Amino acid sequence: MERELALEVVRVTETAALAAAQWMGRGKKNEADGAATTAMRMMFDSVSIKGTVVIGEGEMDEAPMLYIGEQVGSLQGPEVDVAVDPLEGTNIVARGLDNAISVLAIAGKGRLLHAPDMYMEKLAVGPALAGKVDIDAPLEETLRIVSETLRKNLHELTVMMLDRERHENIVRTLRKAGVRIKFITDGDVAGAIAPAMPESGIDLFIGSGGAPEGVLAAAALKCLGGELQGRLMPGNALEYQRCVEMGLQDPYKVLTMNDMVGTDDVIFAATGVTSGSFLQGVRYMPGERAETHSLVMRAQTRTIRHIRALHYLPNKHIVHLAAEAN
Repeated sequence: MERELALEVVRVTETAALAAAQWMGRGKKNEADGAATTAMRMMFDSVSIKGTVVIGEGEMDEAPMLYIGEQVGSLQGPEVDVAVDPLEGTNIVARGLDNAISVLAIAGKGRLLHAPDMYMEKLAVGPALAGKVDIDAPLEETLRIVSETLRKNLHELTVMMLDRERHENIVRTLRKAGVRIKFITDGDVAGAIAPAMPESGIDLFIGSGGAPEGVLAAAALKCLGGELQGRLMPGNALEYQRCVEMGLQDPYKVLTMNDMVGTDDVIFAATGVTSGSFLQGVRYMPGERAETHSLVMRAQTRTIRHIRALHYLPNKHIVHLAAEAN
C-alpha cells in the first residue's frame, strides 16, 4: 500500500470524531453513532482506494452505510480490505465518559478476518510480552510471566478489562493474585491497544468483547509490535454456522495476529472523541475551531504518528451534513 494512505485515512477518522463529539453527554448514543457513520462514509469518497468493508456497521439489510461488502473510497487505487468503527463507545459519548474513539484499519485485499458480530475471548500485550504469553495458559501462569518479563511485582501490575458480570471468575483470580484492575465500561479497541502504549500504564488486557473490535485492535498492535490472541465464542448453533460460512472451519481455534490481519502491511488510524488513556478528545476552541488528536500507524515501517489538528468548523461541510442527517 502507498504510504500516503496513512495521512489520507486519518482525515476520515478526524471527520467522524468531529461529528460524534457534538453529542457528548447528551444521552443520545444513536444520534452520535449516526453522525460519525455518515461523516466517515462521506469522507471515504476522497480516499484513493478501492476498498471493501469487511468489518463495519452490520450486514447490508442492517446498516444504510458502511455495511459489510460495501465499496468505499474513490474506487481508484489499491484494492484493500477496510475495517471501521466510526464511533467505538457510543454509550461513552452519550454519558460523557472517557475513551471513545473513531477508528479504522486497512490492509491488502483478503487480509483482514471477516469477524462475525459475536464475542471473542482476548489476550493483548505490548511488545515486551509478544510471543511470551498463551491465551490457553492458566491466568496465574500468565501473570507470573508478565511479572517476570516486565520486572514488576504482582501488586504493581495493572490489568485492564471490560466491567462485565461474565468476567467474575477472572476478577476473582486477579484479586487473589493481588494485581491492580482498571475497569472500562466500553471501548475494548482502546483497551486492547493500551498495553502497547507506555503512557497508558496498562500491562495486560484480558476478557471477552466484540470480535470485530478484536480485529481492529490486532491491526493496531501489529503496528506497535504487540500481540493479540483471540478465540471466537459462538453463543448458539446459528453463530457457530456463521463462523463456518465465513471460512472458519474450527470456530474455537486460537486466532493469531496473522489469522486476523495477515502477514503483510496494515494501516491503522484512530481519533479521540472523548479523552482517554492515549488520545485526547475533541476540544472546542475560540474562533469556531476544534482540536483533534489522532494516532496513525503503519505496520511495514512501524512508524507511529501523533497528529494534532486545528479545524475551522465553518469549513467542515461534511460534519454539518452529518449533523443535519441525524
